Amino acid sequence: MASIDEKPNAVYEQNGPQPTVKHADRALELIGSERVVLTDEDSKRIRRKTDKVILVILVWVYFLQILDKSVLGYGATYGLQTDTGLVGNEYSLVGSIAPIAQLAWQPFSSFLIVKVPHRILMPTLCLGWGIAQTLLAACHNFRSLMAARFFLGLFEAGCLPLFSIITSQWYRRAEQPLRIAAWYGTNGVATIVASALSYGLAHIKSEVLAPWQIIFLFVGLVTIVSAPIVYWRLDNDIPSARFLTEHEKPQAIERLRANQTGTGNRDFKIKHVVEAALEPKTYLWIGMSMLLNVGASVTNTFGPLILNGLGFDKYTTSLLNMPFGAIQILVILLASYLAQKAHIKGAILAGFMLPVVAGLAILYALPRTHSVQGALIAGYYLLAFLFGGNPLIVTWIVGNTAGTTKKSAIMSLYNAASSAGNIVGPLLFNKKDAPAYHPGLRGCLGIFVALVAVVLIQWANLFFLNKMQERRRVRNGKKAKMVDHSMQDHYHSIDEENAEEQAQNRLGENAFLDLTDRENDEFVYIY
Repeated sequence: MASIDEKPNAVYEQNGPQPTVKHADRALELIGSERVVLTDEDSKRIRRKTDKVILVILVWVYFLQILDKSVLGYGATYGLQTDTGLVGNEYSLVGSIAPIAQLAWQPFSSFLIVKVPHRILMPTLCLGWGIAQTLLAACHNFRSLMAARFFLGLFEAGCLPLFSIITSQWYRRAEQPLRIAAWYGTNGVATIVASALSYGLAHIKSEVLAPWQIIFLFVGLVTIVSAPIVYWRLDNDIPSARFLTEHEKPQAIERLRANQTGTGNRDFKIKHVVEAALEPKTYLWIGMSMLLNVGASVTNTFGPLILNGLGFDKYTTSLLNMPFGAIQILVILLASYLAQKAHIKGAILAGFMLPVVAGLAILYALPRTHSVQGALIAGYYLLAFLFGGNPLIVTWIVGNTAGTTKKSAIMSLYNAASSAGNIVGPLLFNKKDAPAYHPGLRGCLGIFVALVAVVLIQWANLFFLNKMQERRRVRNGKKAKMVDHSMQDHYHSIDEENAEEQAQNRLGENAFLDLTDRENDEFVYIY
């Protein structure tokens, strides 16, 4: 790894008419050492074309992943536990095995995301969890359910890290929050669709299949059919993009130069993993992910408790989750929009936890009586503000991490912490504390206070890291302050300002060398 005070010493080789760099991004082979001229209109045109292909695929596949994962609860509503003979805590174990599999598989995910072309990896994962979901319909006992759910979690383990890295490799940092919100927001869409699907499919009269089997079979087969379509439409990276012309490919790469985070590399670099393991900000990201997802377990505990307590039949109970999904969508889009416009993700993240605290306070203070069911539902719906947290954290991570291997490792750690939170969270709630669950609610309130504290500590840490970067730039003969064009709403070339310094130091030369944020003195951390 390059010294923190030294400019990296690149080794150039001749490969045709353009120079390439060992272990650099593939993009460098396409543009070499030349700067490509493009306007803001060129950048917008390329972004629109990217949205129509890459973003559409991300949105659809992530929606399928959430849908496949979430229909277990609706299966339980329509007789899964009775038909498969689940007793005691067996249903809870069936629900927990998927995040356990995700947690165990994360080290392999980080390796595969770097080494396997995305056009092969994504449809393979999609096909794998689609088959597992379909096979759930054939399960008739606890052991078979555990096996199918294990493989469902295993194939889904690489989904969020992969999607985060793909987003960072196709979009400017200013464009990333709303794109991540677009695919992560399908959490809410999947909640609405799963509610409507379970309501409709459960009305199908069959002498062969139970309602829960029809639900599992339908969503699993939709996922399986989608896998070859994903392979047909997806491209590995910008140099291989079929939807871009040969003239647009260098422009698409150039517009990402100011990101300083790279456009993809197939070399798995152990030094990147070591660097990530030694950085305090890695553990602060892990802390945020785990605290948020431990606290999110309250939705799983109180959702069924409140909705079932209203006295409606199972069909109406399914529909009552639809408003919760709609609120999720609005919260995710609003949080990401504000973060993109204000350029202060930490403050937005901390602010969106306040309605969650209010919702927890309502659930803590009110008795479980029919007369206050409306207020209890309102408190439950406020918990949907939780879902604005994860996409902001993901955006914050990918925007502050450079180097393909390092980014993959940190995103896998983030997903592992999320899975661990989903495993640990239900332990806060004990059946003996029903129906108020006051100890669990007090624990959740403490967790969200701690989460806000960790966010503020990371904010201060990133500010300190930027000051260190400024001192490094001065030692390397550059100006301390750099204009971060990657966070501007409109595209500006990195060459537009500081023309004199640009002539001396060639700012942006490190952008596609697959350097980490610590190795690249031109990297600017975002708040």
